[in-house]
Amino acid sequence: MIRFEIHGENLTITDAIRNYIEEKIGKLERYFNDVPNATAHVKVKTYHNSATKIEVTIPLKNVTLRAEERHDDLYAGIDLINSKLERQVRKYKTRVNRRSRNRGEQEVFASLPEENEAVEIQKEANEPDNEIEIIRAKNFSLKPMDSEEAVLQMDLLGHDFFIFTDRETDGTSIVYKRKDGKYGLIETTE
Repeated sequence: MIRFEIHGENLTITDAIRNYIEEKIGKLERYFNDVPNATAHVKVKTYHNSATKIEVTIPLKNVTLRAEERHDDLYAGIDLINSKLERQVRKYKTRVNRRSRNRGEQEVFASLPEENEAVEIQKEANEPDNEIEIIRAKNFSLKPMDSEEAVLQMDLLGHDFFIFTDRETDGTSIVYKRKDGKYGLIETTE
């Protein structure tokens, strides 16, 4: 069963909002074989112009589902998030299960009932083939530096992200440019 951590920013999460989120996002459970430790992290934020932003992240063993939506109507935004997450599941179900089988692990996504399988196959047939194709590979050494120096290097190269070895922790880190023009830092752990 999916557990929910729902946080509101500039908004109080009422029982009605909580129940709606849990009902809509909870329907995703039918797509999974085993979700005992799944936690859906939900952030709901309202802005001064009454628009809302909903972010949902569901980290699982072999895949992380994430969707973000801005909408004037909170409930309509939640519906759109649910649709996005269902599309992600349908899109990646075959690939993730195949990879799990090859590793000898339990499949992440459950097989849907026959009637839904036919609908899913029809939808996949109508979508363009999205096979992953790597067209270029690069090798480079990670130089020890701090995050500020990494941001400067990233800007000099004109890239949206930069991978480096953190001088303080000796771990691999990534800086990236966010949509709002600010910067983010991803630090790896053991």
